[in-house]
Amino acid sequence: MAQRLDAALWKQLLQHGAQQQQQGLQAQVRAMVVRAILDGLLPPHTPLPSSRELSQALGVARNTVVLAYQQLADEGYVQARQRSGYFVSPDITAGRVRAEPGAAPASPEPASARRPDWPSRFKQHPSALRSIVKPADWQRYPYPFLYGQFDAALFPTADWRECVIKTLSVVDIRDWGPDQIMRDDPRLVQQICSRVLPRRGVWAAPEEVVVTVGAQHALYLLADLLMREGSRVAMEDPGYPDARNIFASRTGMLRPVPVDEAGLPVEAALAGCDYIYTTPSHQCPTTVTMPLHRRQALLRMAQEHDFVIIEDDYESENRFDGDPFPALKSLDREDRVIYIGSLSKSVAPGLRMGYVVGPAELIAELRALRRLELRHPSALVQRAFALFLSLGHHDSLLRRQAAAWRDRAAAVLSALAQHAPRCRVVPVSGGSSCWVQLPDGMDGGELAARARERGVLIEPGEVFFMTEPAPRHFVRIGWSAIPLPAIEPGIATLGELIRQM
Repeated sequence: MAQRLDAALWKQLLQHGAQQQQQGLQAQVRAMVVRAILDGLLPPHTPLPSSRELSQALGVARNTVVLAYQQLADEGYVQARQRSGYFVSPDITAGRVRAEPGAAPASPEPASARRPDWPSRFKQHPSALRSIVKPADWQRYPYPFLYGQFDAALFPTADWRECVIKTLSVVDIRDWGPDQIMRDDPRLVQQICSRVLPRRGVWAAPEEVVVTVGAQHALYLLADLLMREGSRVAMEDPGYPDARNIFASRTGMLRPVPVDEAGLPVEAALAGCDYIYTTPSHQCPTTVTMPLHRRQALLRMAQEHDFVIIEDDYESENRFDGDPFPALKSLDREDRVIYIGSLSKSVAPGLRMGYVVGPAELIAELRALRRLELRHPSALVQRAFALFLSLGHHDSLLRRQAAAWRDRAAAVLSALAQHAPRCRVVPVSGGSSCWVQLPDGMDGGELAARARERGVLIEPGEVFFMTEPAPRHFVRIGWSAIPLPAIEPGIATLGELIRQM
């Protein structure tokens, strides 16, 4: 019979598990035993300590261990033997490859000359592209002025939990549990058509909507389906780097169009293009809004020169002064606008939920292409989002979020005016960031590096420009993830660095 693990090792296992996950004691004890079994520390038929012994070794209540053991027995990890206690089930590791008894573990051998030359096989090198980079540990910084990041204080925890719990009902699981193949959750599509799109003046039928794993996935699908080498694509400059990198992976014919105080200009540079990518509601990254007369002019030009517009409506819901302009798609009568939206950006970016609106024949092909990539986005998350929308939680969140962002925007602009008066800030009408022009000769990348050492995170603006050499005297300052009281001291630190530089 295998030897029992001593008390010190049990305590070490429990402490290790507690560091990795926030759970109750009973769940920690259960996870500790499961980990010991699956990692081979407790081979089949090994006896577990009695509930009294283990509770004393771990310093927990005996009933906690009893309940954990009962759950482990129900799940088949251990077997109860009358008058003998619990033993590791011999079936739990069945089917695994086992090493021969007494065999030494295989030692890694040096790579041979016949190893594939992997870099030479790569068709492209996505890791080398100029992209927005944000510290993975940004939440530990006291002043995270980053765009598009998560604020736990604004997240509707109770509302989202309610929707997820309802989604986990027996009836709902039977509905979303099977492979959906190409289908989207009909309840979510219905909510997008009836609740989300009308806010932007857009009306669409269910067959004109496809759900994606975020707006960026939508861009990738469109590039895969519509663009090939030689396709001519006009883009705002500065503009969204990931859209630029996605389109550049399909065609070398990208045409940068410098934006002005009203966004993408409607000018001769657009003629002869196949596709125009634009962010009219809040231009990325300058945040300016394209006025109605320019949107109408862009649609007329699309008709005259036979190009298609890809509208990324990434931050349309948050406008501080008056009603937002209708989406470009709402003015489209010729099916020349492909509309991309996001559901998760306003809730939690990690949920990754977006959609595309377009003519039915385009959506059918996008859905078929999506099947080849990932079949469909998580049906569980789709159903939870459908409930979140139908119960009005999303509308309530947008109102709370708009109020919070309005206050934060005012604080950022006031602090910049006080502590960095030599900087020029593009007027802000909504959204969660501002575009800042630094004093002449100042390097935004160097400023960001020095600011990070002082606990302040900002985004250098160079990456947003397609033209080279890219201007280096711009930065983006966001407020979606920073609490209001931290804004003034954070900007004060930034202003001090600007004066020093």
